[in-house]
Order: sequence, then structure tokens, then C-alpha cells
Amino acid sequence: MTTQPHKRLALISVSNKEGVVDFARAIAERGFLIISTGGTAKAIADAGVEVTPIEDITGFPEMLDGRVKTLHPKVHGGLLGLRNNTSHTQQMAEHGIEPIDLVVIDLYPFEATIAKEGVTRAEAIEQIDIGGPSMIRSAAKNHESVTVITDPADYAEVIESIDTNSGDTSVELRRKLGAKAFARTAAYDTMIAGYLADDSDCMPANIGITLRRDRTLRYGENPHQSAAVYRSGRGEGGILDAEQLHGKELSYNNIADAAAAWAMVCTLNDLAPSKAASVVVKHANPCGAATADDVFTAVDGAFAGDPIAAFGGILASNKAITKQAAERLCAEGVFLEVLAAPAYDDDALGMLQERWKNLRILRVEAVRNQGRLIRLLPGGAIVQTQDTLSEDPMAWQLAAGSEPGDAQRQAAHHIEAFTQALASNAVAIGGIDTERPGCVRLFGAGAGQMDRLTACRVACEKAGDSAKGAIAVSDAFFPFDDGPKILADAGVSLIVHPGGSKRDEDTFKLCESRGISCLITGLRHFRHEPLR
Repeated sequence: MTTQPHKRLALISVSNKEGVVDFARAIAERGFLIISTGGTAKAIADAGVEVTPIEDITGFPEMLDGRVKTLHPKVHGGLLGLRNNTSHTQQMAEHGIEPIDLVVIDLYPFEATIAKEGVTRAEAIEQIDIGGPSMIRSAAKNHESVTVITDPADYAEVIESIDTNSGDTSVELRRKLGAKAFARTAAYDTMIAGYLADDSDCMPANIGITLRRDRTLRYGENPHQSAAVYRSGRGEGGILDAEQLHGKELSYNNIADAAAAWAMVCTLNDLAPSKAASVVVKHANPCGAATADDVFTAVDGAFAGDPIAAFGGILASNKAITKQAAERLCAEGVFLEVLAAPAYDDDALGMLQERWKNLRILRVEAVRNQGRLIRLLPGGAIVQTQDTLSEDPMAWQLAAGSEPGDAQRQAAHHIEAFTQALASNAVAIGGIDTERPGCVRLFGAGAGQMDRLTACRVACEKAGDSAKGAIAVSDAFFPFDDGPKILADAGVSLIVHPGGSKRDEDTFKLCESRGISCLITGLRHFRHEPLR
């Protein structure tokens, strides 16, 4: 430890007091004179560490309910003055401004405030820090001379650097901390701007995105790719906010597919909140999906969609996993990577943990979808609003065949939701499952095909005999009647698509001639990236 012959100044002002007293004591022992504000000064003084209140430096008391306390030339001049600039040092001496060499600042807890239930706009605005960001930016701008700390995790490294650099920190550390400081204020301002933005403008002039690294992952989609999880800091109720109750660490692909599965059960929950919904996802596409009156039937129906593809998949449920559902998940021939649900019955969780050593079991607190979807690209991003489903399947236009019953239209609405989650080009075949009371499920799907004809073929192959009398939903119109012919040959009784092709009449005529009902939704559901 080196003691400086001349006192160096450190300014400390934090909301989060964790570790700050020990840090203050450590730098005081190393020759720093500490300046501080309000509650921070009291905490340091109460610990027996010498501290000078900020008002003794500025000559002004804290005022305006604490809104003004550090906005003063003796603070910012001490931070911004260039030590090797004679004009600066002369002006500082003339006005009694002492150089400040080290700053420890965090910011008012705006993020925590707006996360509280029922917080008012006035309460949120009072937690917008002004002095803190100003001092951080001043110190960070002058990082060649000033050490700025915005994260308690950096306390130990700063002390070590002081001990190994004759009482000062290294210029390399100061530069690193300066960059980190600007990133912190940028994230803070972005969060505030997002909170204050006009929500009625779905495509605002500016969109700020600031993400902090939460954790690194073993690798990305493939072992040769590096990967990490980054967080926005605001809980959205999705997979990144889930509590892991059991199993191995989540991988990049686990997270991506679990997010797709969760997004789909969110959609189904919005569609029919009283129903249990279950989705099995494999490689970002649902290979099984079902809605039912109870969780067991929904889970069982989802596995029935494509048992081969479901092996090694990810299952999400919008309702708590019951003991009966857990028994189905523990059955012979079932293997899952991830299970996501809002809750688990005690006996169900114990059963799953005992049966599956590595199964990642996630508890997801809320069911909600995001608003804007942002896809980052080199040089910028493309942004769109969330894809929504048709509000009323009873309003779909009958274009051919006999009028489907209300139950068929409602079932088709659920299958439209299944189709929405598939990569385009996509066709989903499903319907009311006569073997599972109250269950509407996916029988087979053709997803991510380069042409709609192949999507129809794959969906029919996956559905097999279940296609007879079933409902087929296409995410876009049929450019020709060749795809509908394949569906007709498989035995479907109802075809649903958006319409809008120049050759729609060819499809309508085919349906009339084959005794198939055809409904037009007027709403396309292309999806060119994973659902989230």
C-alpha cells in the first residue's frame, strides 16, 4: 500500500451503498480525501472514515429537495480540468477549484421505480438523475486523468491498480472505466426515453436499444460460435425472466426455441384464456400444439401432433403442470430439452426432477407478448409490430362449399394460431380431436418451404390419416390450385387462407367440385424469423 504525500480527492455519491464504506476506507488508507453527498456521506462518517460534505466544497447547501447539490463549477471544474493544460490549471487555482481524481457514482434507481406496480409518472420522473450522469460524463470525458467507477464490481480492481501504480490507477483501467461509464449513462437515458415515449406512435422517429451482458453461454447455434445472453433491464415476462428450477444450463438453442414455444402459448392464451395450451417446438417450429379443457389433454394432444419430431424438443404450457401432466411427460418414449410453464404442482415438480436429471425446468411468471419486433442488421435494424390473429373467425368469408359450424370456425382460429408460429411458407393441418374431448390440435405441418406446393405435401405426409375431415390453414394465399388439390386428395374438409391471389377462383372451384368448404381470412401470416 502506498500513501500519497499530497492528498488526492475522491468524490463518492451512490444510491446503492453495498461495499461503498469498505471501498471508502480502503482509498482513505491510501491517501485519498473523500468528498461525499447526503446519505453516502453519513454512511461513510458513521463507519469512522473521514469525509467532507459536498456543501463544504461548493459553498452551497443541497436545495430543491436534493435536485441540485453537485451542479457546481467546483465539482465539474475539478473533474474536467486538464492537468497538463497551463491555462486550465491557472483558472482552477484562481477560482479555488481542486482537481478531483476519482469518482464513484451510481444513478437514481429509475429502472427499479418504473418496475413497481402502480408507480405514478410523477414518482418516476423524480427518479431521473441529473447530477449523477453529469458527473459521470465529466469524469469519463477526462478519463486520462480521472478514474470513474459506476459499478461496485470494479472496486477491487481499482484498489489493486492503486496499489500497483504508486497510488494512482493505470491509464488503461481509466480508459476502460470511462467507456463503461458512457455505456451506463447511455443505457440510463435510453431507458428514460423509452418510458417517456409516446406509446401511440408504433414507429417512432428514434428507437433506443441498450443491452447489458447477463451471462456468457458455452457456445452459439454451433460449437464454433461464441454466444452470450444480453438483457434490456426491463422484465417482459418471457424466457429470459424465467426461474430455472432444475436441469443443465440453458444453451443458445434452448433459449431461442423456448422463446418461440413461449410466444406461441402466449398467443393461444390470448385467444382462449380459459383453455390449457401446450406447444412442442423443434428448431424454432411447432411440431405439436393443442388447446384443451385441461393441461393433461393439451400436453397429450401436443405430443400426438408429431411424436418423432417432438423427441428432444421443447414444451411450453400456459397453465400449471399437474401431476397427471407430469406423468405424461415422464412416460416411455418422451424426451425433452426444456419445459416451460407458469407453475408446477409440488408432486409434479418432484416427479419431473426425479425422472429427468438434465431437463431444464423453467417457471415463467407472466404470459405476455412484446410490442415491436426488432431485427438487427448491419448498419441498423428493421422493425415491425407484432403479428396479430384474426379477431373474429365468424367474420371470415365463405368462398366455397357449405357453411362450417361454429365449432369448426373456432377450431380453425386455433389452427390459424398454429400456422402463425410456423416459418413460411407454411400450411398446418389440424382440427377437433375426437379421441381427446375438448381438444383442438395440430395433426401435421409443412413449414419453412420454398414453395407452397411442398408445404402442402409435407403437411399431408405429417398428418397422415388424420387429414381426413380435417382443417387446413395456409399462412398465405395459394398462387395455383395445385396445393389445394393435394389437400383435397388427403381428405381435408375445410381450407382456410387469406385470399388475394389472381387465381383464387381456381381454388374456389376446386373446393366446390370436391365438396370442401373454403374460408377467406384476409390476413396473411408470413414469418421469416423465429417467433418471440
